[in-house]
Amino acid sequence: MRQITHKIKDKAFEAGFDKVRIVRAEALDPERAYFEKWLREGRSADMHWIEREPEKRTDPQILMPGARSIVAVALNYFTPHEHPSDGSLGKISRYAWGDDYHDILKAKLRELLGWITDEIPECEGKACVDTAPIMDKAWAVRAGIGWLGKHSNVITPEFGSWVFLGELLLNIELEYDDGPMDEHCGTCTACIDACPTDAIVAPYVVDSAKCLSYVTIESRADEIPADIAQNMEGWLYGCDICQDVCPWNRFEKPTSEERFEPRKDETAVELDEVLEFTPESYAARFRKSAIKRAKLPGLKRNARTLRTAAKDTL
Repeated sequence: MRQITHKIKDKAFEAGFDKVRIVRAEALDPERAYFEKWLREGRSADMHWIEREPEKRTDPQILMPGARSIVAVALNYFTPHEHPSDGSLGKISRYAWGDDYHDILKAKLRELLGWITDEIPECEGKACVDTAPIMDKAWAVRAGIGWLGKHSNVITPEFGSWVFLGELLLNIELEYDDGPMDEHCGTCTACIDACPTDAIVAPYVVDSAKCLSYVTIESRADEIPADIAQNMEGWLYGCDICQDVCPWNRFEKPTSEERFEPRKDETAVELDEVLEFTPESYAARFRKSAIKRAKLPGLKRNARTLRTAAKDTL
């Protein structure tokens, strides 16, 4: 199996992935216990879809019966651009500057899977990005892609935390990499200290209801709670603060994937433009963009909130 394992890794790098590690497909424990505790504490806010089928999320044998190996991959998405400091603009999280990463990662994973099944006709597999019921971060950590930072993002020594994660579940035995790497956050609490809404309630624990990424993307509430609205710091979609302050992100490297470059050279969007969107203009503006995840009513809510906050500071 050593030869085919090396070939799979070589093909993964050819497909454009920056890191690839292979581990045995087995139930996640103690990760499941941590996940269920997080759910019991109400940290998922109203993302009830996360609460469904925890056993499937933590056991690849349920997600894909017969799975024996997991190919964990990471793709660097860093592009060397900055957000403008202009109150008339709403900042967009770095991961959503370019084309939708779900489409890009899944296409690369399917390319890799297609090659594997051509080489090994009896092989079956399943490509997973974060829309699948699988714990991407847990598998990346278990495979040694990186370690879990105190902000709950996976940190790699080569690219910092600016990476997208994905997996291939395969029904064949492969040669497996050594287990998780050591954690290298040490006594640093930069991400915890910098969070404007105190969403990182303990090292490695994020309360979604307080997190600007949840509030501006996933929440379907008509209004943003006042204590959050006063601390949005110009973020229209998502938030990168905990990553921006992470010392490990000084090792960032520009991605080789051109589709992650900012569309229209924009890292922020005019708030007035957002407020004037029609369903048609919104759909056209963010076609094949991760920003569509927020839905038009949510994006307009965010823009109104930022507008109000800007007026209140005048």
